[in-house]
Amino acid sequence: MYEKEILFNIGNNIRAERTRARLSQESFAEKVGINEKHLSKIENGCVNSKITTILAIMNALQLEFADLYRKIDI
Repeated sequence: MYEKEILFNIGNNIRAERTRARLSQESFAEKVGINEKHLSKIENGCVNSKITTILAIMNALQLEFADLYRKIDI
């Protein structure tokens, strides 16, 4: 799988989980400690974010990386 596909799929999964948690991008970005524009880029698969940012996102959504990655159709 290509890097862009991986980033796009993980971003979609993050957006889906955030939406399920009924959090706006603004409130979720604040909770994670990043700005809303950066969260948007992550969710759209436009940026290869630092692992510390991904871990903060997953912690806020109470997800394990394996759970998020497993949702990707490889």
